[in-house]
Amino acid sequence: MTLVSFDALVEGLRSGRIASFPTDTVPALAVRPEGSADLFALKQRQATKPLILMGSRAEDLWPYVAGTDAERQQWDAWVRQHWPGALTLVLPAGPKLPPQMNPTDPTTIGVRVPDCDIARRVLAATGPLATTSANRSGEPPLTEAADIDAAFEEVLVLSPKAYAPLSASGLPSTVVKWTGENWQVLRQGSVQLSP
Repeated sequence: MTLVSFDALVEGLRSGRIASFPTDTVPALAVRPEGSADLFALKQRQATKPLILMGSRAEDLWPYVAGTDAERQQWDAWVRQHWPGALTLVLPAGPKLPPQMNPTDPTTIGVRVPDCDIARRVLAATGPLATTSANRSGEPPLTEAADIDAAFEEVLVLSPKAYAPLSASGLPSTVVKWTGENWQVLRQGSVQLSP
């Protein structure tokens, strides 16, 4: 059993362990960005499917991306409209980002601030984390802490006793990529967009 308290989860994440906590979409598997390879191995995930860098607020994520002042203004407009929320922005990666987060294209990274208090509390305590849905690749996302705990014995899973009941959408985030001039929708999820 690896259902743990908030403090134990944060301590484990800070020391490099993989952990799971709820978000506004589906529960996440998360690890420090430099431990991304462990997350790919655990999920048996193809290197062509990058991880998402999740933070408690936009200001925590900006050091990991690179853009001009004009681009930042356009990104900020979307952030003000959709964050916290189920929108992932794929942006040019900055030098601080570990390339193993996106092995086949380390020049970009998806970033997101979830609309979920407990997730943002975890992220505020740990700093930005590499995240993905809690499941083996090709299988549906697991939505219950007990199921995640059973499927991933080595993962620290935040105990449901540590947070109030949530109304997660169960849908993945919408993913849009910055092309240098505008946005391209890569995956339509819970946020409906027509950029």
